[in-house]
Amino acid sequence: MPTNLNINQQELKSYLDSCVKKFNSPNFIENDPISIPHQFSKKQDIEIMGFWVSMLAWGQRKTIINKANELIQLMDGAPFDYIINHEEKDRKAFLNFKHRTFQSIDTLYFLTFLQNFYKKNKSLENAFSNHISTTSENVEAALKGFHEQFFSLPNAPNRTRKHVSTPIRNSACKRLNMFLRWMVREDTNGVDFGIWKKIKPAQLLIPLDVHVDRVARRLNLLERKQTDWKSVIELTNKLKHFDAKDPVKYDFALFGIGVLEKDQFA
Repeated sequence: MPTNLNINQQELKSYLDSCVKKFNSPNFIENDPISIPHQFSKKQDIEIMGFWVSMLAWGQRKTIINKANELIQLMDGAPFDYIINHEEKDRKAFLNFKHRTFQSIDTLYFLTFLQNFYKKNKSLENAFSNHISTTSENVEAALKGFHEQFFSLPNAPNRTRKHVSTPIRNSACKRLNMFLRWMVREDTNGVDFGIWKKIKPAQLLIPLDVHVDRVARRLNLLERKQTDWKSVIELTNKLKHFDAKDPVKYDFALFGIGVLEKDQFA
């Protein structure tokens, strides 16, 4: 990281672009939770496991990956087929699945929502894209709409709400923004999937955790004191000055600088 924090914007852009090039690489995949959806080729399998592992993405990276692989095993190695075809009695196998504060009641509701949704929709993209248009500035309304839809089923557990964030609570929504980055961004490097086409990369927002937050402040890209939704907007707008069409590619840079060497998610 540059020691002179007063470098001009062009120098900073060049530095960040070099970091994107370094970290936006297939070498990034193996030890990152994004390796979980990379096990699959079917769009729905990628969506399901991308969403689920991103919602579990806190704690040690190795543990996150192991827990996601446990989920895959419980779904007989075929998440979409299992989601669509499993019966109520089959859910007993998930009663012992836990990850930190993510408990069996949360797991069972995820299964309920996903089965209900995929019986009516071909892609999880609709749960986000239906709430915005191509002219929307960013995905804020998509995240709000998804949260409302996700918890719209009868008897949705109140405790599960803490695992699926929303801008309405001024949350930074790091995990959801990370998931959207995975699904929407597309380049030739093979890390992000780019399988969703109704949302534009320009509409994405930076996945902001404490590590990215710290690096952004050191580089004078973020002034707001809190790590919250308003900070996400502020930082993303700064990054748009460097690339208006694909601002969240700089997640690779900020993440790589701040946390990649530490085997931990915020």
